[in-house]
Amino acid sequence: MFAVNGERSADMGGRYGVASVSAGEGRVLPRPMRRVVRFVVSLCSGRIAIPAHTGKISLAGFYSAVAIYGVIVGGHGPAVVQAVTTGAGFAIEDVRVSGNQHTSEIDILQLLGLDGSTSLLGLDISAARAALSELPWVESVEVRKVYPRAVEVVLRERQAYGIWQHGSELSLIEKSGSVIAPLRDNKFATLPLFVGRDAETAAAAVEAEFEKFPEIAARVKAFVRVAGRRWDIHLDNGVIVKLPEDNIAEALAKLQRLDAEQRLLERDIAAVDLRLPDRTTIRLTPEAQERRMAAVEERRKMLKKAGQNI
Repeated sequence: MFAVNGERSADMGGRYGVASVSAGEGRVLPRPMRRVVRFVVSLCSGRIAIPAHTGKISLAGFYSAVAIYGVIVGGHGPAVVQAVTTGAGFAIEDVRVSGNQHTSEIDILQLLGLDGSTSLLGLDISAARAALSELPWVESVEVRKVYPRAVEVVLRERQAYGIWQHGSELSLIEKSGSVIAPLRDNKFATLPLFVGRDAETAAAAVEAEFEKFPEIAARVKAFVRVAGRRWDIHLDNGVIVKLPEDNIAEALAKLQRLDAEQRLLERDIAAVDLRLPDRTTIRLTPEAQERRMAAVEERRKMLKKAGQNI
């Protein structure tokens, strides 16, 4: 083992400015602490030179750190980023929109929140996409940054399938029955009209029944849902056809046959009742009923007169 004499210890203590401590007088500092103490002693004795302006630089760094902390805590970070990046030439100057047949570009710009000083770096793509997805016609949307000063918006819009009348309100619906938006103009006037409660969800199914009967389908002006169970169809000449709950195709085939053989739908009738499979009931218009009653009365008189002459 090693032996250390008193003179060596005194010499080391003098070299580093640390008083020697005998084993009986105190404890020896741990190795990491000895290094710290040596550095402090060297710094105080002038052995380590401090560069000029170190204090000023340190003070400036401290103030900068405090300022950044205040901006973050105060919630001013985004505004500062916007201001700095806008001044650096990243202000959004162009918004390219595609796929918007029914969605207004003005609505898109308002939801993006662009005011002429918005920075491209500060634009939150996820938030912009979420905001645009709330527009009624938007099915999906992609928002991309095009550096240095443009934003690209690509929309995929929902497809209008029909018009749903519920009460006094008219709404555009998808094939699935989902409501898109209220009906505002006449450019959708050619779409089929579905009327009544639950009519929007059953619309696609009933129209599919008419695919094999295009001549009848071409004359339908409205599909009216009755009690959520069956349909009445209103034709272009005002005739109402009452369909059964089931076997709609069979009822339409019968209607097509009657029209082909007897020109049924061209007659002065108000309604055709096909709800029962074993019979077809025809209701005349009020004018036709009057004419029929007059004809019956005239025939009765003629028969009575003929009986008197016998």
